[in-house]
Amino acid sequence: MNKGKHDILSGTVHHPQIFWMSWQVQEKEYGNQSVISQFLLLGLPIPPEDQQLFYALFLAMCLTIILGNIIIIILILLDSHLHTPMYLFLSNLSFSDLCFSSVTMPKLLQNMLSQDPSISYAGCLTQMYFLTVFGNIESFLLVVMAYDRYVAICFPLHYTSIMSPKLCVSLVVLSWVLTIFHAMLHTLLVARLSFCKNNVIPHFFCDISPLLKLSCSDTHVNELVIFIMGGLVIVIPFLLIVLSYVQIVSSIFKVPSVQGIHKVSSTCGSHLSVVSLFYGTIIGLYIFPSVNNSTLKEIAMAMMYTVVTPILIPFICSLRNRDMKEALERVLCKKKVLFCL
Repeated sequence: MNKGKHDILSGTVHHPQIFWMSWQVQEKEYGNQSVISQFLLLGLPIPPEDQQLFYALFLAMCLTIILGNIIIIILILLDSHLHTPMYLFLSNLSFSDLCFSSVTMPKLLQNMLSQDPSISYAGCLTQMYFLTVFGNIESFLLVVMAYDRYVAICFPLHYTSIMSPKLCVSLVVLSWVLTIFHAMLHTLLVARLSFCKNNVIPHFFCDISPLLKLSCSDTHVNELVIFIMGGLVIVIPFLLIVLSYVQIVSSIFKVPSVQGIHKVSSTCGSHLSVVSLFYGTIIGLYIFPSVNNSTLKEIAMAMMYTVVTPILIPFICSLRNRDMKEALERVLCKKKVLFCL
């Protein structure tokens, strides 16, 4: 199976099962052009003897992502002490991470057990749409969280008046609206493309980049929109985050103190770690890809931001956070008291 996968990646199909499935993919004839109605997801280049081991590993990762982010959301909802702007944004970030991994992981796990790695044309576009939505919402939420930290440290006396509930809700709603329309634009542009003969996607999910490589249509418009929108959705938010931290550091240096430095490290350290994880892989893969970007490199980087980052965010942002620990203790104590009564 592994040999067959490598043959497909090099442009030829020799494995009989994959060749049969590729031939069996239903095609509708319109004149002299055939339109593909299904794609084949090659998944991960894992040897057959290691499939069960990696299946157990990815299943454990998936459950960790679900459990970790659900705990964060429930704690923020139940504990009134966490009803602050920072934790409102964090709950939305956890929800997006939960959904982000849910878009790709179930299909990956299914394909690792199934002998049929096919995905319908509509299913592929749907997966790409939600992947874009939940991936890009993190970019906006990280900017909003950076702004929240900027106001809290640079304008502590005016924090409550600036970060009003109305403004916080408006920022969250605006972030979701922008990402939904952004994802819809890319999906509609991909939907207008034609896919003729090659239907094999050398990836474990439907992403924009491999779909453009498979298309037999002119993709210059898609590539131009990706470049422009990538700047608006990824690069500009990243620059805004950098600018906010420049302002934070400069304000601390104006009145240097051990307490001020400790405040910055305790409130901003986790956020900076998430920013580094998220933007490092996204910018490297989509904004400044190398000319020799291999399929294995793309898959490895995709695993970073679809699996590894959603696992680490609960530990980085919350489980090491004193407020979250205290909230967990309060919720557990309440449940214990109710149980005893």
